[in-house]
Amino acid sequence: MDTMAHWLNGEGVILLARIGLVILFPFSALHKILFQGEAMEQARSSILPGPKVLLLLATVLEIVGPALIVLGLFDRLAALLMAGYCAATAVFFHRFWSYGDLFAKGQSQGRTHLFDFMKNFGMVGGFLLLLLVSQFQSLGDFARDPLQSAPQTAVTHSAATFRGNTTWPRNRRSSTDLIHGTAGQAVTDGDAP
Repeated sequence: MDTMAHWLNGEGVILLARIGLVILFPFSALHKILFQGEAMEQARSSILPGPKVLLLLATVLEIVGPALIVLGLFDRLAALLMAGYCAATAVFFHRFWSYGDLFAKGQSQGRTHLFDFMKNFGMVGGFLLLLLVSQFQSLGDFARDPLQSAPQTAVTHSAATFRGNTTWPRNRRSSTDLIHGTAGQAVTDGDAP
């Protein structure tokens, strides 16, 4: 039981998050393989040249990228490639602005593409988090202090550096600090939980 709790509190949650982030892509690749004509038609709908090459590259990336991310092998590079892929497919294949029915009542191709566009950029955000966030907060940490900010990230590090804060990442504050009135005190390595 102790091993299972440890797994669920650490590696298991990370694995489930990774699977959840990429679960769509192998099925999308399978769809491209099984319905090549439909996939080729979609590839041709873009302003990009070389639809056959694009379709082949997309299919390979949708299989290899998720596998690397789930296995944790070259996962940061895979996350970068997947983020670029999702951004490119949003911009080149979900051009919601080119439809005149975005605000029309009933069915709307523009709205459908708008939601796909936003979904793609939501996944870009997930992949960038995987790429940039190097610290992990366990479920136990979250349960002890659910209002605490996430672990320091590259973004907060850049902001702290820009402001001239050289104590990063020791300036982490939790909701417990706010409650106990110690929000102005920096957490040092000796104080870390």
